Amino acid sequence: MASLWGGRFTGKSDPLMQSFNESLRFDRRMWKADIVGSQAYAKALSKAGILTAEERDQLVDGLEAVGKEWAAGNFKSVPTDEDIHTANERRLGELVGSVAGKLHTGRSRNDQVATDMRLWLRDEAHQLLAFLKELIGAAVARAEKEVSIVMPGYTHLQRAQPIRWSHLLLSYAWSWHADAERLEQLIKRMNQLPLGSGALAGNPFNVDREFLAKELGFDSPMPNSLYGVSDRDFVAEILFWCSLTMVHLSKFAEDLIIYSSAEFGFVQLADAYSTGSSLMPQKKNPDSLELIRGKTGRVFGGMSGFMMTLKGLPSTYNKDLQEDKEPMFDAVDTLTACLQIATGTVSTLTVNAEKMKASLSNDMLATDLAEYLVRKGVPFRETHHIAGRAVKMAEDRGVPMSELSIQDFQTLHAAFADDAVEIWNYERSIDQRCAIGGTSLKTVQEQISAMKKWLGTAA
Repeated sequence: MASLWGGRFTGKSDPLMQSFNESLRFDRRMWKADIVGSQAYAKALSKAGILTAEERDQLVDGLEAVGKEWAAGNFKSVPTDEDIHTANERRLGELVGSVAGKLHTGRSRNDQVATDMRLWLRDEAHQLLAFLKELIGAAVARAEKEVSIVMPGYTHLQRAQPIRWSHLLLSYAWSWHADAERLEQLIKRMNQLPLGSGALAGNPFNVDREFLAKELGFDSPMPNSLYGVSDRDFVAEILFWCSLTMVHLSKFAEDLIIYSSAEFGFVQLADAYSTGSSLMPQKKNPDSLELIRGKTGRVFGGMSGFMMTLKGLPSTYNKDLQEDKEPMFDAVDTLTACLQIATGTVSTLTVNAEKMKASLSNDMLATDLAEYLVRKGVPFRETHHIAGRAVKMAEDRGVPMSELSIQDFQTLHAAFADDAVEIWNYERSIDQRCAIGGTSLKTVQEQISAMKKWLGTAA
């Protein structure tokens, strides 16, 4: 079969140029979207009087047969198949004859590829959303089960205040929840139909684009044909979304990598998500988490590269846009794997509750000491300095603050009384953080309930 654009050209293409121009090796994965879009377009051409009902059915059935070949892994490409569109149209012609030549009436590969990409990405985005919710569900289930476990909370990687392990898990879940909301918004924004925009100026056969949109599950046709064929904001958005979601996964991975080290020993990864050393038999490496962390740079690199492709393009379609697919495919593939690996890791890791609790220290209650005086009516700016002096006193004596006497504290401020001994209780400190979003048992349980309601898993 000759190329779709060959009538203007009489000379032969350089074989290297043919290879350079070809995209079937990566865009073949959009075969289903291309089949579905072409079937809808055949129906629209029939509505417009370009095809008879018989011709429409021939094309729809022929495309169905082509799709079955792809699904079965039997589709055979030929060297002249530049891309998925050329391949499918060539094979359609072999199956149904010359009527296949009518399918492209008023249609360009420009609006065809833009439609295929949106169809493909819409399906993949819904799958990503499902995987993301599975990950959130795993974190929430674990938080509910292990709600009583307490641990150090950190700022600057320094022990700061006691928190619940469940609160930490939910902090990851809330960032992923925001990712899910962003993805839902992205799906809504990209659900506009380019098909019927032609090469750039629109369709001359008055095809019913509202019909096409409904047939293909789009909310509406794109309102401007130039915009329809050139817009790749949805690709940039999915690349940004994947990058940001990977950043959140990477931060989660980094925490667990640190907490699984011998120095911390807070968690242990299951064997299924760890590997060993080729030299040191004792090693158990958190490779699942390290790979998530490492692949974050790869996904971000794809996004930054594509943004540089977009930044200087003139209107409307330019071949540079062939560079939109590989980073999109790679980012989606990477996220699909990483979300599932993260879910497995969260679901199967072992928590060392005793090691977490043993890592708590009295100095982490210095803020509670200041807050004790606030409740006695002392201004916080003053209590902060007093608590700091108490920390220094304990350090100078080489003892925990809890071993300082009430008389010692009274040398710092007269407001200290016998009830100050209640300060040195980690669970009490945690449960005082009871404002919305805090780490108290009540507020953590409220978070769990809210998450389960959003996930649709509430009893």
